[in-house]
Amino acid sequence: MKKIFTNITIIIFLLFYNLTLSASSKENFQKQRGKMVDTILEHFLIYGNNNFEISKSVISVLKKVPRHMFVPKKEIKLAYKDRPVPIGFGQTISQPFIVALMTELLNVKEDNSVLEIGTGSGYQAAVLAEMGTKVYSVEIIPELIERTSTVLDQLYPRIKLLIGDGYYGWEENAPYDAIIVTAAISHIPEPLIKQLRPGGKMVIPVGNPYTSQELVLIEKKINGDLLLHQILSVRFVPLTGGH
Repeated sequence: MKKIFTNITIIIFLLFYNLTLSASSKENFQKQRGKMVDTILEHFLIYGNNNFEISKSVISVLKKVPRHMFVPKKEIKLAYKDRPVPIGFGQTISQPFIVALMTELLNVKEDNSVLEIGTGSGYQAAVLAEMGTKVYSVEIIPELIERTSTVLDQLYPRIKLLIGDGYYGWEENAPYDAIIVTAAISHIPEPLIKQLRPGGKMVIPVGNPYTSQELVLIEKKINGDLLLHQILSVRFVPLTGGH
């Protein structure tokens, strides 16, 4: 009887310890997200002369989405640092400032349909989903999307995923109110232009792989004309595929 009582006491202690540890970790990650957002705000002040600023809605979302859930466990200490983090297969999770900037540039509204080219870790898709949008994301690396889908299914099950060549978009669900490309390419893919709704916006890094590229904002006018804005120099992994 004494042994049973002792075992029950140990179980209760372990449960309490795990709950305490979980609460402590959650609070710690919240603090790290707060510091990450502070750093992002500093970046926006620096680049303020480029006539863009971060909205309260984007700030709110960045404080909510658990970025640490989207990085490999061995890199978790880097989750909230203002830098890209490797996620395997030659890919990275983008610098938080760049995620914030690209999200801001799209200026999405609730229930907008957004096409993402390059699911990667799933963090950018999660940020857009937290904004209330309908996210359709294409990833060319099957092993990566298999791992990412496990996290997204748990946190943001509304996000639709497709294994495929992002150069050609996802025509089945077109047109899209916004398109975001998270890998660099030397030119703007024609299929993506066609799948962007008139009045919609696209953000894409344009330039040679592994060198400095330009982040470009594309506005598609109602008549189909394109208005291009060069935002700032960036460096992304290349968009791969058969193009």
